[in-house]
Amino acid sequence: MTQSKKAIGLVGAGLMGSGIAASLLRNGYPLLILEHEGNQPLQPLMAAGAATCASVSTLAAQSDIVILCVTGTPQVEAVLFGDDGVLKGLRPGATVIDCSTAIPASTVRIAQAVRQAGGRFLDAAMTRTPKEAAEGRLNLIVGAADEDFQACLPVMQAYAENIVHAGPVGAGHQMKLLHNYVSLGFSAILAEAAACARRVGADPHVFCQVLAAGGGAGVVLERLRPYIEQGDTSGFRFSMSNAHKDLDYYCTMVEQLGGAHAVAEAVRTLYQQANTAGLAQAPVPQLIDHLSVS
Repeated sequence: MTQSKKAIGLVGAGLMGSGIAASLLRNGYPLLILEHEGNQPLQPLMAAGAATCASVSTLAAQSDIVILCVTGTPQVEAVLFGDDGVLKGLRPGATVIDCSTAIPASTVRIAQAVRQAGGRFLDAAMTRTPKEAAEGRLNLIVGAADEDFQACLPVMQAYAENIVHAGPVGAGHQMKLLHNYVSLGFSAILAEAAACARRVGADPHVFCQVLAAGGGAGVVLERLRPYIEQGDTSGFRFSMSNAHKDLDYYCTMVEQLGGAHAVAEAVRTLYQQANTAGLAQAPVPQLIDHLSVS
């Protein structure tokens, strides 16, 4: 088997993972997907050549590379260390690539356990949306030893457009939390301003036009703009519960480092309030509605 066609096992074929799966299949990789209720419908992937199995350890035993695309640290730890976990079936020399958003301190401990089991580990956190995942155009922020990064680069290039080697294991998840704090923090500021614009009766198109021509320009505005102007959430399909989780992880990381995080605490509280108000599964743009009535 050549380097470019290593057998891949995927745990987590949700909104992002299913796009990764489609991209891997499109590039000719043998793919085995864990059966799970959180997956997107698997029929299109199976029609494209994917197989499925019901056991994590069995999936690991049949894979050269296991890709994890699950919600966060508790799920990663359960998938790795559970009674039917990856470590029960991991092949000697196999690699685990964790694409989740996770607490870096846990990531380092997990990597040590994988190495002790004879495997290699990379944290390869994702940015962008399910649309880019399906197109093979994700951004990856990777923490790994140099040789492991180079060995897995062809596989990652099958589903990612921009790949940054951030440093050793854990650096990918650190940088992802920094990125998401900035992105979600900007989103919170913009949502609060948009809610105020509603209250003063500002034209939403003019509001966006002014921001786009000045200091408010950027990716966050372009993702929220369709909702501000037209009520369209498709540009930012990221749930309020995931936003709160990521802010919680960021604050945990900063607290462990003894760093300043007063602004982050305020942003985390805002997303927590939106979750408590019944918007846990609502996309981030609907934070504007929450702030408009609070």
